[in-house]
Amino acid sequence: MPADLAVIGLGHLGLPLAQAAVGAGIQTVGYDTDPRPFAELSAGRTPVEGSLSASDIRRMVSGGFRPTADPAELGRVRTAAICAPTPLGPDRTLDLGAVTEAARALALRLRPHTTVLVESAVPPGTTENLVRPLLEEGSGLRAGRDFHLAHSPGRLDPGNRTHVYAHTPKVIGGLTPACTESAAAFYGRLTDKVVRARGPREAEMTKVLETNFRHVNIALVNEMAVLCHDLGVDLWDVIRCAETKPFGFQPFRPGPGVGGHGVPVDPGYFPYSSRTPGHPLRMVSLAKEINDRMPGYVIQRCATLLNEHGKSVRGARVLLLGVTYKPDLADQEASPAREIAGRLMDMGAQIGYHDPHVLDWRVRDLPVPRADSLYEAAAGADLTVLLQHHRTYDLQGLAVKAQLLLDTRGATPAGAAHRL
Repeated sequence: MPADLAVIGLGHLGLPLAQAAVGAGIQTVGYDTDPRPFAELSAGRTPVEGSLSASDIRRMVSGGFRPTADPAELGRVRTAAICAPTPLGPDRTLDLGAVTEAARALALRLRPHTTVLVESAVPPGTTENLVRPLLEEGSGLRAGRDFHLAHSPGRLDPGNRTHVYAHTPKVIGGLTPACTESAAAFYGRLTDKVVRARGPREAEMTKVLETNFRHVNIALVNEMAVLCHDLGVDLWDVIRCAETKPFGFQPFRPGPGVGGHGVPVDPGYFPYSSRTPGHPLRMVSLAKEINDRMPGYVIQRCATLLNEHGKSVRGARVLLLGVTYKPDLADQEASPAREIAGRLMDMGAQIGYHDPHVLDWRVRDLPVPRADSLYEAAAGADLTVLLQHHRTYDLQGLAVKAQLLLDTRGATPAGAAHRL
């Protein structure tokens, strides 16, 4: 059966889009230039931890979603969405390789009047200067005349039960006004509100602003955490008081590092701008530096606490609680837990972990022992470190059982544990 939508890229962006489309009654196929997601989906498993569950995938399939390994399917749809991943490369720029592959695969099958949407997190200018030429050269069609092209940044909060896809406004910037309206007509079937940007670059820059806003503010409270600890001030109480201000303040909370799929992006490294090279956003660079230091600060606090109780890190039994980047999800993308575990191992500590969402965890390709009984493991550990607060954790009970508890999330009752 011909589909209305092709989702290209079956990861943390593409699968929620496909889920929303299927829920809206849109016939949807899913394609990925990497064969592994197709194999996982065909077996009824989710290819990306923390995105959708296996039961979600089964419901999508029963609702008409079809994962496919046949690129010919891309030429039989009215709308195609590029949702390829763009990880941060070693040179601090976003790796656009998967986006390029997706655009090339689509270009060979692109038909007139198709609406092409780019949801991948990309530098401003990518939709116009990378995706558009690839589509036009591969298809012989012209964007804005023969087919519609628009950018709509991914805007999901995994695990958030309030701001689900349908209740999250969608930003859209088309190459032409007609492109914008075509994209708006599609997304209007999935979400309550559509926000029209002036063009693709404004839509792309929206994602840059939103991501950097998060990282800069987390960096501020991370610095405050270090300062408040040195001054003997309870930062968590400070935040509680500050968030009562009804204007001019939005609460952020410190932690052992910053994880997730949204990486801080410095426009000074954008490949498609003639104005920004040499003029990076210094605040973004500094925020990244501060947040990258937090795993090291956690190690420092661990060593100090052990020393204060007459123990050394070398030989100490350390239990890490919660190794995912976000509470109540299995997604480990960029979680600071792995770096913290690695550093403790380098210092000679004996590492164990517990996480209700992660049954097997490896650090540097070495398996880390998983605690079967949480309370017994905490009682037997010289130090227990809460890295992620999953709702299943009874922290008050845990604080009673643990010999020594470091809470990096401020989740324990006041006075029950040592806080970051």
